[in-house]
Amino acid sequence: QVQLVESGGGLVQPGGSLRLSCEASKTIVYPMGWYRQAPGNQRELVALIIRDGSTIYADSVKGRFTISRDRAKNTVYLQMNSLKPEDTAVYYCNARLVGDLTTSWGQGTQVTVSS
Repeated sequence: QVQLVESGGGLVQPGGSLRLSCEASKTIVYPMGWYRQAPGNQRELVALIIRDGSTIYADSVKGRFTISRDRAKNTVYLQMNSLKPEDTAVYYCNARLVGDLTTSWGQGTQVTVSS
C-alpha cells in the first residue's frame, strides 16, 4: 500500500518556481521531511517540519524554499522559488504515519531546472 505520494515536479527554467505536494494515506506523525537525490549523489535533507510547526532547512535552500502543511489533508508542501540548476534532483518525502513503527518514503518526483 502506497503511504506517501509526491506530486508537482517538472521542468522549470532557472529562477522559476514549483510547488511539491506529499499526500499521506493517514495521519502523519511529525517530523516530516523533504529530501532530494541527484544522480551520483547521496540523498540529502532539504527541509523538515516539526510537530509544533517549526521548520529546518538545508543551507543551500534557505530563503528560497518553504515547507508547510495542511493537517486536515494529511499533506505537506514544499514551495520552491528562485530555482537553480543545482536543485535538479528527485525529491522525496519521508515520515512515519500513525500506527506504523518505521518511516515511509514516497516514490519521488523529478525536478529539473534547466534553460
